[in-house]
Amino acid sequence: MFRLFKRKSKKEKLEAKFKKLMQEWHQLSSVNRAASDRKYAEAEDIAKRLKTMQHEIT
Repeated sequence: MFRLFKRKSKKEKLEAKFKKLMQEWHQLSSVNRAASDRKYAEAEDIAKRLKTMQHEIT
């Protein structure tokens, strides 16, 4: 309730996008391997960005 008007941080947005891409990757893995690989590559790129953000904070 308190986060009703609070905007998401850049990290929260990237985490949500990562989660969505991993779900799409999993769904596509049994249907279309090429599309699945592209989704996984995108998710990997976001994971790298999240990791660098974490290192910058600490």
